[in-house]
Amino acid sequence: MKLQIIVGSTRPGRLARPVADWAAEAAEKHGGFEVELVDLVDYGLPLLDEPGPPRMGRYEHEHTRRWSAKIKEADAFVFVTPEYNYGPSVSLLNAVDYLHNEWLYAPVGFVSYGGIAGGLRSVQVMKQVVTTVRMMPIPEGVAIPFVMQHVKAGVFDPPPPVTGSVAPMLTELARWANVLRPLRTAPPPPPPPLPGPATAPPGSAPAPGPPGADTGPSRTS
Repeated sequence: MKLQIIVGSTRPGRLARPVADWAAEAAEKHGGFEVELVDLVDYGLPLLDEPGPPRMGRYEHEHTRRWSAKIKEADAFVFVTPEYNYGPSVSLLNAVDYLHNEWLYAPVGFVSYGGIAGGLRSVQVMKQVVTTVRMMPIPEGVAIPFVMQHVKAGVFDPPPPVTGSVAPMLTELARWANVLRPLRTAPPPPPPPLPGPATAPPGSAPAPGPPGADTGPSRTS
């Protein structure tokens, strides 16, 4: 199975990349997945600029098609997310919003970082978002409080409690990925019909009215 670790910040000076590098190395050592690091910086996604709804999959822009093709490759995800103003980064939210079917039925874990809360408030927001595209956020995760104390010369050196929380998250991700794989590889369900009256095809006869209703001009003389 393939695990993609998504670097969820594009801000200059971000700490997401050294944290994600560490998470990817830990996932390789875990051995439950083929691991790929996916950096949002490499995809240059502007603020959502597709005219059609993502659920239809009719992408007009090459950056969207590249992003879609990459996400389709994975069986599970880990989102590495900072916490900005009690929420996740706009770049991560934007990257999720670009797609729909590509996320369906994939399990996702979170590695979050920040100050005293360790980024957990951003995770709570993201869990609401990902369930809307039918992803399965798992309870196990990695929270890194006071992250600045553990990054030196661009390298993240985790404290023991953080190191010990990685394996349970990855093990649970692998369990869910195995169970969800048939759903992940099956065609998605069709979208529900739009609200409102059904539209008749061009040239078709109007639907008959109820008995006694006025259905047209009178034929009596």
